[in-house]
Amino acid sequence: MPQKKRKKPWSVLIAIVLAIFVGAITNKETTIFGLSLFALFDILGKLFINSLTLIVVPLVSTSIITGVARIGSEAKFGRLGLKTFGFYALTNLIAILIGVTLVNLIQPGVGINFNTSVMMDPEHLSALKENIGHGANAAFIALILDIIPPNILDALAKGNMLGLIFFSLLFGYAITKISEKSAATHMQFWTGIFDAMIHITHIIMRFLPLGVFCLVAKVFAEIGLESLKSVGVFFVTVLVGLGIFVFIGLPLLLRFVAKVSPVNQFRAMAPALITAFSTSSSAASLPITLDCMEKRAGVSNRICSLVIPLGTSINLSGSALYEGMGALFIAQAFGLELSFTTQLAFTIFTLLASMGVAGVPAGSLVVIIIILKLMGLPAEGIGLLLAVDRILDMFRTTTNVFSDSCCATLVARTEGEKRILTKKVFD
Repeated sequence: MPQKKRKKPWSVLIAIVLAIFVGAITNKETTIFGLSLFALFDILGKLFINSLTLIVVPLVSTSIITGVARIGSEAKFGRLGLKTFGFYALTNLIAILIGVTLVNLIQPGVGINFNTSVMMDPEHLSALKENIGHGANAAFIALILDIIPPNILDALAKGNMLGLIFFSLLFGYAITKISEKSAATHMQFWTGIFDAMIHITHIIMRFLPLGVFCLVAKVFAEIGLESLKSVGVFFVTVLVGLGIFVFIGLPLLLRFVAKVSPVNQFRAMAPALITAFSTSSSAASLPITLDCMEKRAGVSNRICSLVIPLGTSINLSGSALYEGMGALFIAQAFGLELSFTTQLAFTIFTLLASMGVAGVPAGSLVVIIIILKLMGLPAEGIGLLLAVDRILDMFRTTTNVFSDSCCATLVARTEGEKRILTKKVFD
């Protein structure tokens, strides 16, 4: 499927600025021609959230099935495939843990005080706090049991994402073990559905400025400009998290696992990182990333052609870090205190969900919505993030691309390649 030209962000940025202004000068009682503006923002915002939620199940399942089937056929699910997935999981987990730790330490969402009667019934919120505070072990056990559903159709209908991810992984792997003719039929079928879902996502994204405007305006109409302080603290917290991951976490892996110079990795990837930051698109940066890793870093085409394209689809560590932080930030805004056990379960789910829908338009928004639903929180809470989401997208995309390159280096070094990031390559 040909890549669509990425639209400029100005319409979204303008929508955010207008939404903050309109939300700041209105409140829940403001009407125009007898119509409540707050109710209008609420309805249109919910419709936009529903449209994103609508595509989750088919998008996640087809993305995982085709991705696993593709790597299985190319790498025969042998040593190279296992290493690739292993480093993907490791870098994503490190990123999520960094984000979760920072949100717990800084607590940017504490003190926002949503008027929960608007988004959530008070009794529902009270019961949710009770369950999270005292039923963490039961919730964790239930989460584990959801991984293998007794009925996949029931799991699809109820939106059991853990069960869906597990079944999709298993199904994608099974495709690699059947006859070549049947496997080709399956790949054509599931790839066709995936391409159709991507097209539907692009259609929904045409309404992104309107959806962003309504969601952000609703938040500021409800809690006013005071929320800017907390959103600003969250913005800085995310940047700190991305910085720790890029300049400490990944370099430690390069130094002690791959035994190469992190500085040389940055030097080799500089053109691709600049492209990623300016375009906010891992896909648009893919050709330059491949060129940098092969010609500037010295990683073989055998490794790059597998690890980099696949990483662009499912190894978006910067997005995973942001998604985990965003969901916990919203939970804090609703006054929820999550136990260690609950956050452990939350971390595992974020890891699986981020690899399931990464690399698609609005992938981060989709993952955060899934996590919020898992926690029992209204998806409309995502409106808190939209004021800073577009700017953070540039930074997390750059992080995603650098993480993919580091995984390629790690896989290549463990495969015995010696020429990587040496002086000979740069000369």
